[in-house]
Amino acid sequence: METGITLLGVFCMSLVIMKITKKEYHFALAGRIAMSTMLLLTAVAHFIFNKGMSMMLPDFIPFKAELIYLTGVLELLAAIGLLLRKFQVITGLLLILFFIMILPSNIYAAMNHIDLQKATYDGEGPGYLWYRIPMQLFYIAWVYFSAVKCKRTYVNS
Repeated sequence: METGITLLGVFCMSLVIMKITKKEYHFALAGRIAMSTMLLLTAVAHFIFNKGMSMMLPDFIPFKAELIYLTGVLELLAAIGLLLRKFQVITGLLLILFFIMILPSNIYAAMNHIDLQKATYDGEGPGYLWYRIPMQLFYIAWVYFSAVKCKRTYVNS
């Protein structure tokens, strides 16, 4: 829930700041700034809640903690890449792939009632998927329209 609030809040603030400073709206740029901010927050969570996020992976996956750290670093790189002209589209495409690839871990966590912040097995359970799956699709669409299929605008324009 926090990620959605961050995404929409930063998007709106970015639009207001652009209107004040540039006298026009740049929706795709505001979308990338918002997604980058959200990714920074989720990346930090990979380091703070590493144990709980490691529990989101099935037992057969080795090096869970290291994999969670790696995905945190990837999210940091994606946050930067979305804002750089040269990397905007490729970052967007890779981020869409990333969002698709992490969906099974969210399903696994929900089915096993994992609370990633507490690193316990008393989380929301399968009902969480009614929120998480549509939100994941929303993130994919957000990245697609703001980074892949958009009129290119950039932080330095």
